[in-house]
Amino acid sequence: MDSGMFDNITKTWNPVVGCLHNCTYCWARRLAETKLKDVERYRDGFVPKLVEKELGKRFYKQSVFVSDMGDLFGEWVPDEWITRVIDAIKQSPTSNFLFLTKNPGKYLEYMKLYPENLVLGATIETNRHYPVSKAPTTVERYKAMVELPYGNKLISVEPIMDFDLETFVQWIREIKPVLVHVGYDNYNNNLPEPSLSKTYQLIDQLRAFTRVKTLTLRECKEG
Repeated sequence: MDSGMFDNITKTWNPVVGCLHNCTYCWARRLAETKLKDVERYRDGFVPKLVEKELGKRFYKQSVFVSDMGDLFGEWVPDEWITRVIDAIKQSPTSNFLFLTKNPGKYLEYMKLYPENLVLGATIETNRHYPVSKAPTTVERYKAMVELPYGNKLISVEPIMDFDLETFVQWIREIKPVLVHVGYDNYNNNLPEPSLSKTYQLIDQLRAFTRVKTLTLRECKEG
């Protein structure tokens, strides 16, 4: 699979929505509870649910981000929902699909089901621990992705938070992703951010062994 295929996502697809990780910076929850609150699937807020009608969609030669309005692999998600999403993906073999989760340990439970046109991604914003989420810690996510025996892995360092350069680079090297996304917070959440120069050092070192796509890059904001 071409690691450049997710330089530009062409579609988002939300067969499962909602999340219980309660990340302080979550733009999706904010959107679901404000602008989208009258849309049927969000009338209960950001409560996780399966959107049946989405499972019938088919895609042709697209790069599809799956469940950007939720976490498909949260511990609360029933096995049936996940297997039905994977089965639906198999009906669109000309397209490529990206999963992105903060609970990558659950990926291992479905190893025998994944088609070849799938990238398994994890958000790891830093190597440090900041109390911004009820998701598994960044250390737990890193260990799960290292142990994941899968070729097409992606790491999202967004929204980036301050990190220890040598340790963080080593983490990502051990994970062996085909692509890393790096970007700053877009929503003024006053996160503990690294300086821009430090982020450029990270990007330079990552590019020595993998592809890097840069998203929002700017000077850090004073908290």
